[in-house]
Amino acid sequence: MFRDSNNLLPSGLNVKFHGTACIIIQMSRSYQLKRRAERQDQTRQRIIEAAIELHQTIGPAATTVSEIAERAEVGRVTVYRHFPDEPTLARACSGQYFERHPFPDPNRWRAVSDPVERLRTGLRETYAYHRTTQAMITHVLADARDHPVVAPYHAHWQHAAEVLTEPWRERGRRRKLLRAGIAVALSFDTWRMLTREQQLTDQQALELMLRLTCDCARDSRERTNNAAHVKR
Repeated sequence: MFRDSNNLLPSGLNVKFHGTACIIIQMSRSYQLKRRAERQDQTRQRIIEAAIELHQTIGPAATTVSEIAERAEVGRVTVYRHFPDEPTLARACSGQYFERHPFPDPNRWRAVSDPVERLRTGLRETYAYHRTTQAMITHVLADARDHPVVAPYHAHWQHAAEVLTEPWRERGRRRKLLRAGIAVALSFDTWRMLTREQQLTDQQALELMLRLTCDCARDSRERTNNAAHVKR
């Protein structure tokens, strides 16, 4: 052991051992700090997981800090230590949730040049995504549709509508109607209404919205003929 607070070595021991002891102490402290950081990360992750589970079962509006703390098996103070306010926790939850459930990529749809087939591809992937995320999105849109943390969600589907509108040749009023029709077809609310309230399958919902959307690009004299040309 060291002789005094200046870490002087007892007589008979050389400086080399002293240096080794310092290295061991430093390594021990580094290990302890690493373990402490790992425990903090694990606690933070449990809090996020608890919040996500509550958001997709009872909704963000009904979720309280006390319920999050109870589910994460930590105290309220611990929750606030990691997430001092609601927006901070909301960003952490949404970031992790959408990392686990990545959006369909509209830029890949550009590889399909035919406008109808591109729209079909986009709706197929979109409806599959809506089905996978419906528990969470149902509650989020009901409780926090206009919350800033949901803005990237809305922005994604706006971009998707632009990509699906690109290959169509219509201009002016027809293009505006077409863009609006595609946005409606992509909407989670539309998908949920068709599949939950009208009891359609995803494929039936896709075919219906494909026909209605394509009609937006045609005038009344062309609608009947062009609807018949949309593939089933």
